[in-house]
Amino acid sequence: MHDADSPATIPALVAGYGRVSLLTPDGELLTLTRAEGAAAVRDMPPPLVVHAPANAKRLGLPGLAAYDLLELFAFVMPARSAAPTPRGLALALGLEPDEIGDADASLLPELASMLLERASQLDHTASGPEIRALVLRMRQAGWSWGPVLCERLGIGTMLPPEAMQPVDAMRVWRRLPKWEETAPRPAPGQREVAPQEARARLTTLLGPDAEQRVGQADYADAAAAAFAPRLMRGDPRLVLAEAGTGTGKTLGYVAPASLWAERNGGTVWISTYTRHLQRQIETELKRLHPDAATRRRKVVLRKGRENYLCLLNLEEAVNATAANSRGAAPSSIIPLSLLVRWAGSTTDGDVAGGDLPGWFAELFGHGTTAGLADRRGECIHGACPHYTRCYIEHGIRRARDADLVVANHALVMAQAAWHSRFGDTADEDAVPTRYVFDEGHHLMEAADSAFSAELSGLEAAELRRWLLGAEGSRSRARGLRRRLDELVVGQPDLETPMETALMAARALPAPGWSMRMSDETRPLLQGPETLDAGIAEASNPTEALLHLLRQQVLARAGTRGEAFGAMECDLQPVSEELGEAASRLERALVRIAEPLTTLVNRLLAKLEEEADTLDTATRGRIEAATRTIRRRAISRLEAWIAMLRAVSEPDAADDNSVGPRSHVMFLRLEKRFAGPRNAQGNQGAGERDVGLHRHWLDPTLPFAAAVAAPAHGLLVTSATLRDEPGAGQFGAQEDADEAWASAEARVGATHLPSPALRAALASPFDYARQTRALIVTDVAHDDIGALAAAYRALFLASGGGGLGLFTAISRLRQVHERLAVPLEEAGIPLFAQHMDAMDNATLVDVFRTEQDSCLLGTDAMRDGVDVPGRALRLVVFERVPWPRPDILHRERRIHLSGGAPTAYDDRIARLRLRQAFGRLIRTATDQGVFVLLDRRTPTRLFSAFPNGVVARRVGLAEAVAETREFLSAQALTHAQVR
Repeated sequence: MHDADSPATIPALVAGYGRVSLLTPDGELLTLTRAEGAAAVRDMPPPLVVHAPANAKRLGLPGLAAYDLLELFAFVMPARSAAPTPRGLALALGLEPDEIGDADASLLPELASMLLERASQLDHTASGPEIRALVLRMRQAGWSWGPVLCERLGIGTMLPPEAMQPVDAMRVWRRLPKWEETAPRPAPGQREVAPQEARARLTTLLGPDAEQRVGQADYADAAAAAFAPRLMRGDPRLVLAEAGTGTGKTLGYVAPASLWAERNGGTVWISTYTRHLQRQIETELKRLHPDAATRRRKVVLRKGRENYLCLLNLEEAVNATAANSRGAAPSSIIPLSLLVRWAGSTTDGDVAGGDLPGWFAELFGHGTTAGLADRRGECIHGACPHYTRCYIEHGIRRARDADLVVANHALVMAQAAWHSRFGDTADEDAVPTRYVFDEGHHLMEAADSAFSAELSGLEAAELRRWLLGAEGSRSRARGLRRRLDELVVGQPDLETPMETALMAARALPAPGWSMRMSDETRPLLQGPETLDAGIAEASNPTEALLHLLRQQVLARAGTRGEAFGAMECDLQPVSEELGEAASRLERALVRIAEPLTTLVNRLLAKLEEEADTLDTATRGRIEAATRTIRRRAISRLEAWIAMLRAVSEPDAADDNSVGPRSHVMFLRLEKRFAGPRNAQGNQGAGERDVGLHRHWLDPTLPFAAAVAAPAHGLLVTSATLRDEPGAGQFGAQEDADEAWASAEARVGATHLPSPALRAALASPFDYARQTRALIVTDVAHDDIGALAAAYRALFLASGGGGLGLFTAISRLRQVHERLAVPLEEAGIPLFAQHMDAMDNATLVDVFRTEQDSCLLGTDAMRDGVDVPGRALRLVVFERVPWPRPDILHRERRIHLSGGAPTAYDDRIARLRLRQAFGRLIRTATDQGVFVLLDRRTPTRLFSAFPNGVVARRVGLAEAVAETREFLSAQALTHAQVR
């Protein structure tokens, strides 16, 4: 687009897998095939598009030079969200659905004009000088939108000396607000919340015109019990509340939680498993605090540090581009400038699921945002020049005085585990006394991740990088010496242990370790003599162990796990060679851990010995440094040393003892589906990592000890806490008791002194009228062609709005290849996890916006889809979602099944089916069909469906006909309502 061009004079493109909508420069709207569209793109000027990488992928092109409207949107409307499709962008710009039409290529020039008009208006705001400087900088860097924006804003090749210059506009950290320390908040009071008070607060939150939900007030009653004072230390008030979809759980527990926080001057932490629910809860809390300023003070959303923009990393990236400004403009200037725009507008600096659109990283590469977040534990805390402006530190301090903190299970468990071990939370939020765990059915999964340990090539190499910094690369990684330089230089008692630890850290995997590990030309380490030669060749003890771990996996693992992207085998029995290598590495890790511990102890002693001379900034740096070294290095090294001791001394290993076991250890070789391109340009599978893994057999045990027992009260809630094995299996009461017992076991309630209070509220929906559940009996599960045909027929029958769930990525990809073109020919766009150039959150936004589209995803998509209305009207499961048959499941099946391993597997499958079925109906007017394409589905799993829903076994033709008939009636009803 040249300076004099307007959006109406350049081509526009909307590419699908089957057909392409193209608007020519002459204004002719064409519908082309994929091949015709790809050929046309090669012969025409760069077109207007929405999401260039996705369009390029659908055309089968390696890249696409284009005017991407999403880039312009990110500049003009930073910290705003929009689904990355023409329709989604139009809705974000305020167009009504009837103004959008078919959302084809003819819509894009109008969207471009709207965005350019908004850009012109920005010049008259307080951010005008910054806007002009950034536009000029991006134009100099080759941004496609630069020339036309410069023309709109009247910007020449240079700005006047008195104006803000590009280099200053990039330094957004100078314009951000600072935080100031406040006095610590007193311990909260112990006044309880009566049930009638919770009901009254709920009524206020709902307002006079709100939809009355059956059971919501009863739910608030039950939730209030979690906020009563506890009677004994280590014995919290625990409430398990299962509330069916549509009950209104969020406001149901916000009512007593907000009352307790206001009344007692305390903080309630609301923990979720998915990012989507975090944001959904934050939105619901607008009812509690309509005023934005009050809400910001009273409500805080918290995540781990790795989710936030690091201002020091941003400064280093900006300075790096400035240093190269005289040469060819670095491509990073454009995304950096857009991030600068966002950084000045964002509410919390969250680059992962916050107000930075998920598609931003898709446009410029995930390394763009990942490299600017503190994902490698390099934060230098008080030593950072941006410490008082840091988004993370802002959030931490706001959370200390907030009434409600909306967090996630991972952060809650990590902080509780750290506090239980070291009693130190000075750099994070104070340990809460009251929790609400929403999505409670994921507690066991979250605890498993939080309390497990992994000694792998990637983890060990990451620790080496954290200790030694970048070694011969262009990375900005700071090593320990650089982070502690000003604290230890010239002090031998501190320098000596630091240098000793850094020298010993070379026992960790050196750069290039993965290629050496899987190099088949190296001799296999099979016997003692070969072992010595191999270790001498690979003098690095970690690499020697990794090579032996890989060898054992390849020798002992079956091929079954490769379908899931990994191969596994048991640790025991351990060969003599592996035992010796483990012992050697154990000693090497001790030589790193001991001097680091000495360094930490001496730094802490310095705080006491020099209390009268140390300035505040130095004290803060020492405290932060000791916490970081313990958290990032010492705690990890201690876990690895214990694991290696269990390898080299099998008689002392927990998983070899005669009595009850607490842990299971196994080896895992990670595979990657797409490896490097070979000479023919094809991508094949490769190896990503190998390691030793240790998991708790029952991860709710450490959860109960670290999180639940220290708390005063917990509410654990979900729509799927209980598993009902089937009416009449044991008798009504026995069935109910068994269902509650299994729920309590999965959330750790059985490890607490007092029994949990139980509450169950049924969904208000009429599932028998609103849904259908069909089990298709004539589709062969191992025939990809038949599977794709079934999906195609069902998606066409529903007219879109279909979610296809798969238990394996390989089958999803094979079905997608056969499905995309015929669906698009029928006017139904198809989106897919692992296929489109979009992450899960973006795909869900697109699916919600494009109401007649279909979406394919794996198990990870099941919990992320929350789509009310016609946008989701059909769920198709490819097969019964049995648990993955890996070693960890095998051991838990033996030790946690209560002697009924089949029932244990059934319980997991039923709960997954319940969760997927629950996606269908979100409001009283929704209708939907649930189809399971597995003729082997046992009848005992049918109790996963709500009361009144009768799962019927039918042929594919009957399922297609019933789906079409049932959903056509729904469409007619919606049309009549409109």
